[in-house]
Amino acid sequence: MVSKSAAVPAPIGVAERQGRLAGLRDGMGAAGVETLLLGSTSSLRYFTGLDWYASERLVGALVYASGGLDYITPRFELEKVEGLISLPGEILTWEEDESPWRLVADRMGSVGRMAVDERIALAMYRSLRAEIDDARLADAGPLIHPLRSRKSPAEIAQMRHAKAITLEVHRRAHEQLHAGQRASEVVRFIDDQHRGLGGSGNSFCIVSFAEDTSLPHGGEGNRALAHGDVVLIDTGTRIDGYSSDITRTYVFGEATPEVRRVWEAEKRAQAAAFEAARPGVACEAVDAAARRSLAADGFGPGYSLPGLPHRTGHGIGLDIHEGPYLVKGDTTPLATGMCFSNEPMIVVPGRFGVRLEDHFHMTDAGPEWFTRPQHSLDEPFADVPAWPET
Repeated sequence: MVSKSAAVPAPIGVAERQGRLAGLRDGMGAAGVETLLLGSTSSLRYFTGLDWYASERLVGALVYASGGLDYITPRFELEKVEGLISLPGEILTWEEDESPWRLVADRMGSVGRMAVDERIALAMYRSLRAEIDDARLADAGPLIHPLRSRKSPAEIAQMRHAKAITLEVHRRAHEQLHAGQRASEVVRFIDDQHRGLGGSGNSFCIVSFAEDTSLPHGGEGNRALAHGDVVLIDTGTRIDGYSSDITRTYVFGEATPEVRRVWEAEKRAQAAAFEAARPGVACEAVDAAARRSLAADGFGPGYSLPGLPHRTGHGIGLDIHEGPYLVKGDTTPLATGMCFSNEPMIVVPGRFGVRLEDHFHMTDAGPEWFTRPQHSLDEPFADVPAWPET
């Protein structure tokens, strides 16, 4: 269960990243891949610790199955990259009138296969293909996903702290709501609170009132809060790059019988998904359990509305959404270290929606919540202890 300690866990260390690279190299060797290219993606941070924004310029790394590591950067960014790297490796530079892809191809040589980070931009991949024949290029996803999907204790500690912060921010946001308040005001309040508690600010924030709550990702306006409105807030922050993502739904004022009925059905569906998440069970079985619960309460079936229009959950880590997913067709077996959202939203089109979102991580014995599910519709934060004094 979530700790209310304000102590920030230690960042991911060099030894853990070296272990990740060792695991990656083992997979590369088994797949017959000599080189792996990482772009400016979350996988670059995961394996090397280098956190860099994606742009049209290549900043990345080459991982070699034989044991080497090179960084790639424009020459004018060299000093900055030097100050950010924590794992040793040669830094390869290119000038603005030169091709980084030619540099990559020259480094790779005329033989061997290269796996390519699946998250690099299509335009970059096309430039790489102009230098290296398709037959020598492979998808790095199958090598990266099995490593990233199973989080270490250190990663789980980062997310536990991030989620504890976000749950406390939710509680504070609920306390300060007032009639006439605009959704954008609440977004700003949440960002300030995330920062004040040590998070990165809002990694995202959806604040929806009234019928806007029937849109899973919120409306495009800036609605003012009125008495009797359903309130849906979905937000998160980051600690050492690791994400939180929690949703709470309640009513500003008195809930109608219909809202109560839907809220209770949502809570049962979330509980059903949690109970279905057992080691070795396919991810899609968790989604199926949530939909069976909803169907028993008269929603759906399938993606039909009123009901659940999207998957039950997603993996989470350095990316807010990452595989595997709790959705039909994903047959990945649940395994220790996997972390998921549990959010089988109920949408009543044009009227309101209810989403309760908490996250769990898999242990050898089964799922364990990062945060307690919402206590009740009327007292959404009754069981959330006050944040400790610092």
